[in-house]
Amino acid sequence: MPAPVALVIASATAVTCCDVARKKKTDSRLKRAGVSGYNKPKRTPKHPKKSHIVVAKSGGKVKTIRFGQQGVKGSPKKEGESKAYAARRRAFKARHAKNIAKGKMSAAYWANKVKW
Repeated sequence: MPAPVALVIASATAVTCCDVARKKKTDSRLKRAGVSGYNKPKRTPKHPKKSHIVVAKSGGKVKTIRFGQQGVKGSPKKEGESKAYAARRRAFKARHAKNIAKGKMSAAYWANKVKW
């Protein structure tokens, strides 16, 4: 009579697609900058020189950009603004038009969008 054979069944945990989705890794650059997501600017009142930060993403490229002069308000609301403020806005946009046209990966683009 043959000797009894003991069977050991190893239980493997199955990884489902839901588990993988829950463990979605966030980019360390977002955490370091303290922003809620890509292309979402945030004020940085304690930074010594720059007033805003954004983690810009265009295609596969990701870049942390600080922009805006600290203490400068940019332009007020457009409704009922004075002629002087309208002239400031036009001058800024004309002076930086070439860099604004470079798109999301330039500081001028974000300063134009957020501050002006």
